[in-house]
Order: sequence, then C-alpha cells, then structure tokens
Amino acid sequence: LLVKPFWVFGVDRTVQNLVGAGTYGFYFSLFSFSLVLNIILDAGMTNFNNRRIARNPSLLSRYLSNIIVLKFILALAYALVCLVTGIIIGYDRTQFGLLGVLIINQVLASLILYLRSNLSGLHLFRTDSMLSVLDRSLAVIFCSFLIWGKITDEPFRIEWFVYSQTLAYGITALVAFAIVSGKARFSFTGISLVYMKRILVHSYPFAVLILLMSFYYRIDSVMLERMLPQGKEQAGIYAQSFRILDAAGMFAFLFSGLLLPIFSRMLKKSEAVGGMVHLSYTLIYIPAILLAVISLFHGREILGWLYNEHIAASSRIFPVLMFGFVAISTTYIFGTLLTANGNLRELNMLSLTAVMLNILLNLLFIPRMQAFGAALASLITQGYMAVIQVIISIRKLHLPINSSYPVILFLYSGGLFLVARIMKEFIGNWLVSTLAFAGLGILIAFGIRLLKFRDLIELFFRNEEGN
Repeated sequence: LLVKPFWVFGVDRTVQNLVGAGTYGFYFSLFSFSLVLNIILDAGMTNFNNRRIARNPSLLSRYLSNIIVLKFILALAYALVCLVTGIIIGYDRTQFGLLGVLIINQVLASLILYLRSNLSGLHLFRTDSMLSVLDRSLAVIFCSFLIWGKITDEPFRIEWFVYSQTLAYGITALVAFAIVSGKARFSFTGISLVYMKRILVHSYPFAVLILLMSFYYRIDSVMLERMLPQGKEQAGIYAQSFRILDAAGMFAFLFSGLLLPIFSRMLKKSEAVGGMVHLSYTLIYIPAILLAVISLFHGREILGWLYNEHIAASSRIFPVLMFGFVAISTTYIFGTLLTANGNLRELNMLSLTAVMLNILLNLLFIPRMQAFGAALASLITQGYMAVIQVIISIRKLHLPINSSYPVILFLYSGGLFLVARIMKEFIGNWLVSTLAFAGLGILIAFGIRLLKFRDLIELFFRNEEGN
C-alpha cells in the first residue's frame, strides 16, 4: 500500500514527465508486449506450486530442483518467442535493444514470484511480504538517485529506468533464492523429466487463462504503437490514464487474493456463497464507481496535476478507462468465484472470445480515434467479460437473484452523478470537491444500507479465523 503506489505515481510518472510521452510510449508499448507473453515463463506453475507446497511441505526440495530447471528452459522459449514475434511485427534495432533488457526483467520477475510461492506455501508470510516489495523498494532507491540525486548532468534516459529495474530484480532474485535454499536443498540429481511434464500438465489451464487475460488487457498499447504513424506518442498518452487504472487494479487484485481461499473453502464445504458474493461485490463496486465518477468530473484536473503534456487528450481517455475499471472489478469477483469452483474451461473460452473482440475493436477504432479508440475497445471488452461472467456464475453456482440489488446499485450510481455535479458547481477547489465527494459517497452507501458494519466485521473475522 505504500511502496507500489509511490513507484507508480512518484517514480514511474516522473520518468514519463522527464522523457516525454513519445519516449515513454516507446518503452510502454515494449513493456506491454513483453508482459503479454510473460505467461510462457510461468505456465501456471506459481499457483500450482503454492497449493502443492502448502499441502505437502516435504515436496519443496524435489519441486525446487525441477521447477528451477524448467523455468530456465521456459525462459529460453519466452525469449525466442518474443524476438521472433518482434521480427514479424517489424521492430527495429533500437526497439530490440530495449526489448532484450525487458525480457531479462520479466525472467527475473517470474523467478521471484515462483520463489515467493514456496515461502507462502510454507506459511512464511512475513518473509514473503518483505520480498514482495523488495524489488520495487530497490528500484525506487536507484531511480531516485538518478532523478533527484544530481549524480549526472545528462538528461534522464528511459534506458536508466529499465536498467534500475534489472538491478533491483537481480538483487531480489538472489536474496529470494538464498532464503528458499535455506529451506530446501537444490540438487541436479533430483531433476526428472517426468516431474516436469506432470507439473506442466497440471498448471497449463491456469497458464492459458492468464495469457488470454493479459492479452486483451495489454495489447492496446502495442497495437497503438504499431498501427499509427505517431504511435509512440499515442501509446504515451494512453499510458498516462492507464497508469491510474493499473494502480487501482493493484487494490482490486489484493481483494481477489483474499476472496479466492474464502470462496474455495466455502464451496468445498458446500456452503452457500451468495451472501459472500453480494458483500464482496458491494465492497469493490463502491470505490470503483466513485473513482469512475471522479474521473468524469475532475479527470482534467487530476491529469494536469500529475503530468506536463497532452492533458486534453488524456482527459478524454481517463473516464473511459475508469468506467472500464468498474467492469474489471466485477470480473475480479466473479472470475475469482468461477476459478474457485474450477470452471477454468468456461473462463478460457470466454477469454478467447474477449481477445478476438478486443483485437477487432482496436483494428476498427484505433485508425479513427487513436488512443481514445483503444480505451473504448477496452471498455467494451471489459464490459462484455463482466456481464458474461456474472451470467455463468449464476447458472453454474445457482446464485440467488435479488432483483432489487441491481436497482439499488443503479440508483446509487445515478445519485453519485448528481452529487458530483452539484459539488463541482459549488466547491471551487477540485481537490476539496473530490475528497468531499468520496467521503459523502461512502456515507450514502452506509445510509441506504448498501454497506453494513456487521457485514464488514463478519468478513474480517472469517479471514482472520480461516473459516
């Protein structure tokens, strides 16, 4: 909650302001490209390993040796796929130079996630928490010296930003490996092709799902950069609003991480999950719609406060992406529920159609509307995913349908629009207006009993007691 937002809004934002939208867009499109194919590095093994080690810690030594070697093989495959795909879509020598470093960064980041999964599987949560922020903390320190330390008279270069992350990832990977090696012995004699094959077979459904979701979530900036003559600049403009969406997504992701074991245990015990779905969706919908309405009425002021250029263009994109965040928040609840229920086949098929829809919409919208078209394509795709996941959840888990609940959400959302408009008219300072609106929006949710303190306490104790 402290380190990652500072990285996003303190360091990452400052880097874009220093190098400009065009140069940052050049980096952002390559970063998104490397992230889309990142699942080749993991192949779902992190989730698989976490569950297996939690159930049987004695497997750690055998799994560690096999998965480390397997990840090395997958890293070579990932690098090859990235470079060949880069050749196919026409990257030049400069782009390949930066892409090579980004490939190394993704390999190290994936290795860190795997090593951390061993620690969380052993219930070493404090150590895992330390490692979860170590890489970003180090990158913040390195970048801070380069940005504000005045150690060089040269203008800040985007390559320094990438190299700082490489160094931070490398140090963190070494620390993580040292800690995990202290819990288990790494040995080449324990390596087995049969084990590797078994791991891949069990983990591939998760890998396919993550790949497809990453594709329709990140492909927009890549297509912007490739399709338009001024693509690097448009990708940079898109990144200005996407950065805020990404930061909001961090908190939604943490929430879904809390819900997965809760849903899993409830379903295993054949408990009714309708009440928990209702509560969790309410908890995530309220901040999501508040952020969306704020972006609509004060987006220009927020972006003007954060950035130095292209404010007008970004302020058109910002609310579109943030209303898309409402849909994304919906998928974090219902997608997590379907994952806990084992409906990976349905999720994979749905995600495949979302990828095709997103690419088609980007091909139609980007040439006409540039970065705004990419944002619109994202909104439609995320809305499609949210609606279908809700329908599948109701059908597969026989969730009780409360017809008054959507009406209450609709009226609440409409009331927020009215309140925001009134506050903007009568409160001159946008920051005061935004804070007052957010506070009043939460109070209204409690006032109409959309939120109840009793439900929040119940959720807290359910998580604390693990029941």
